Amino acid sequence: MQLPGSLDPSLKQFLGDYSRDPSTGRPGHHSQHDELLDLDGQPRAQWQALMNEFSALGADFLVSRSEEAQNLLHENGVTFNPYEDDPGQLRSWQLDCLPWVISTQEWQGLEAGLKQRSRLLEHLLDDLYGHRNVINEGLLPPELVFTHPAYLFAAADSPSQLERPLLIFHGTDLIRDEQGQWLVLGDWTQSPSGAGYALENRITLARALPSIYREAPISRLAGFHQAQHRCLAGLAGSGREQPNIVLLSPGPGSPGYFEHAWLANYMNFSLVEGDDLVVREGQVSVRTLGGLTQVDVIVRQINDPWCDPLELRPDSLLGVPGLLQAARNGEVRIANALGAGILEHPALAAFLPGLCQRLLGETLLLRCRETLWCGNAEGLAQVSQSLDEWVLRDISQPNQAFRADQMSLEAIQRLRLDLHQRPYLFTAQKPLVSSVTPGFNPQTKKLERQHATLRFFSLVEPDDLGKPVHERHFRVMPGGLAWVGEPGAPLMQSRTVKDVWVLAPVPQPHISMLRQAQGPIVVTRDGKDLPCRVAESMFWMGRYGERLDTRARLLREALGRLLQDDRHEATNNILQDLLAALDISLDPETLEDEIEAARGHARFSPEYILTRDRLLLLFADDQPEGLPMLFSHFVRNSRAVRDHLGDDSWRAINSLRQRFNSMPRTRGVVVGQRLLEAMVLDLSAFFGLCNETMPHHYGWRFLDIGRFIERTLGSLQLLKLALLTATHPGIPLWEVVLSSTDNFTVYRRRYRSQLHPAAILDLLLFDETNPRSVGYMLKRLERQITRLPTQGNSPYRNLEKRLIIEATSKLHLVDINMLADLENSEVAREALTQLLDQLIEPMSELSNAVSHSHFSHVEPPRQLVTMQYSNNS
Repeated sequence: MQLPGSLDPSLKQFLGDYSRDPSTGRPGHHSQHDELLDLDGQPRAQWQALMNEFSALGADFLVSRSEEAQNLLHENGVTFNPYEDDPGQLRSWQLDCLPWVISTQEWQGLEAGLKQRSRLLEHLLDDLYGHRNVINEGLLPPELVFTHPAYLFAAADSPSQLERPLLIFHGTDLIRDEQGQWLVLGDWTQSPSGAGYALENRITLARALPSIYREAPISRLAGFHQAQHRCLAGLAGSGREQPNIVLLSPGPGSPGYFEHAWLANYMNFSLVEGDDLVVREGQVSVRTLGGLTQVDVIVRQINDPWCDPLELRPDSLLGVPGLLQAARNGEVRIANALGAGILEHPALAAFLPGLCQRLLGETLLLRCRETLWCGNAEGLAQVSQSLDEWVLRDISQPNQAFRADQMSLEAIQRLRLDLHQRPYLFTAQKPLVSSVTPGFNPQTKKLERQHATLRFFSLVEPDDLGKPVHERHFRVMPGGLAWVGEPGAPLMQSRTVKDVWVLAPVPQPHISMLRQAQGPIVVTRDGKDLPCRVAESMFWMGRYGERLDTRARLLREALGRLLQDDRHEATNNILQDLLAALDISLDPETLEDEIEAARGHARFSPEYILTRDRLLLLFADDQPEGLPMLFSHFVRNSRAVRDHLGDDSWRAINSLRQRFNSMPRTRGVVVGQRLLEAMVLDLSAFFGLCNETMPHHYGWRFLDIGRFIERTLGSLQLLKLALLTATHPGIPLWEVVLSSTDNFTVYRRRYRSQLHPAAILDLLLFDETNPRSVGYMLKRLERQITRLPTQGNSPYRNLEKRLIIEATSKLHLVDINMLADLENSEVAREALTQLLDQLIEPMSELSNAVSHSHFSHVEPPRQLVTMQYSNNS
């Protein structure tokens, strides 16, 4: 069928090949439901305005807007996959600039079905952990429920569970099938993810396509998050005016850690990990610099079995021992409640229509994917007779699917045997065929047909928290998250995501999470409530960042000297000392074979080739002291404090990451030198932004302490090498010291062109006005350490203060005249050696002292058993 002539020519051109049948190449009707075009080939009403806008903008403009969206996502560090230690493995998603559009009328029906489903699941959860009527009445087989690992017997029959909502937040995955009907694939009830990504998608598209977003009548998402915040605050009850709400994350290694940090920041929650929390006297508290701070509500992003190693999985390193008991006693509220994972059982889909009629007295509005439970005879027989027509899942292996048409005969035999031995563990589902939706491909500059899965989110109404379960209602986020791939494919495996636009009758006003305070507010500042883990990550972020900067500067100097060499001769003497500073060994005895292999090179000497290769090896990923490994340590700690870093600071980190993604493939000296120069600038920008934008409270102080401990040790070691232990000391090496510390200009301004060891010592050791001098660093460390919180009321100085005083005293009490003639006096050299060693020793101990005092958080001992002593003993 030809496109109607009434279409605007630009729109007709924009639609292009999209309307053609892929099997024939001619315009015509497709067998699958098309989200964009109706049966006549016309854009559906909800798409018409958007298609007109896109066609008017043109393909080239959309390509530029797509690139802008990708740049925004990259700058913000948005990613689905885990942050790998290998920088080359990092990748971000692709955001399609063309959203999935849902009309107002269609949304009303879909919203009603999603609300009903959330009410049904909460009723079911309430019953399964309470009276279990659905089991007693035969509506659910007991072996279906009780054999599933997500059913927590430890959470059953708890009176306090019946006093709070069992299901606060609910995610539902759907597709539109080939007939155009909505089909539910599954539910997420333990720790639903994606709401933060959905909002990030919306914000990104609003910035990439501001004119379209501003004028489009789209339902806003922020109001849903605002209601979520009210709901969680209401969970804490009326006992505290400012409830302490934390978001419990598995940590930076989690695939969804970006969303966890993003949501914690957006919702004004504290981002914590399992090690941050402790249960004492039945209450959950956060380990902070000032001691233990009680937690009222936990928004968990950890699945049920891992939340409490004491009562659930004993091998869990993510949870909090005693958490389940604290929740059982009502001392802490958890969203969603522990035990909600049973609602993710795939076999429930086969029973939900009957359960909906029984629990709600209503007909199920949203169809479920066709599902059979093999635990009953009828289901097992039907699946066994047509095994090729089903996708089987074993509930003990929830991430694995079995398709007989893609398996060997031996594997099929094993599957049949297992199926008949343990039928109650197997669920069978029909393969999926979904509708098609348009997507814009910036590479081809065309619209393409795609298959996508959608996730929507619902939330219990904040005003219904105090009502019985059967009186509670839910609200649905007017939008969601869509990802491209085969129907039902996991979210984390998709490379392209889409925003979901729900059209409203008129343009909607902007909603902010920041709202006008009612009455007086308690003014707070970051202080002793900072979790110990965050303080430790800040400290090590500073140390690794400074270590990375020092090695980059020294490597830059070494590559620069290498470029100045005569490549047919042996390398110059200064490079030997620079290699020592970089911990690179070129022992001829151990490298004899490599030297022999390099002798045949026509252009370069063997020594030159060996030196070049050893220096460039520091760009490799597998080197323990290489730059990528140091960066992985730095970025791991920065991820752990993502919610404490400003957006610009995080963009600086992402700029560094982009450089490291290409660095392992860099083998040239000149390119490597340029990368190092850019990296030094990025690190300086990052720490400069931290100084300018981060409040100068405890988190920033630990960052600063880590930086200057590392810088002090690096400077002392460099001075010791250049002035005392170098194989070839002298002016070239002194120039390297000044250049790598960025003090060449300062030195020349003070002393012109005269290089003298005494002047270098004054500039880099004693001058307290120079940020690169040891004297300045000790003074700064003393100021920062003095302002840290102290445990107890002891009037005496703790170890870190004593170490700083020791180092500062050694520096202040040295006889400077004894160091005046280093080149000719052995006494002066011995005095400097003694001084540097006396400074290195306490500075090396300082890191452990800070860690022990502030990061270990040793609690005072408690006597668990009262001892009674006999007079006869």
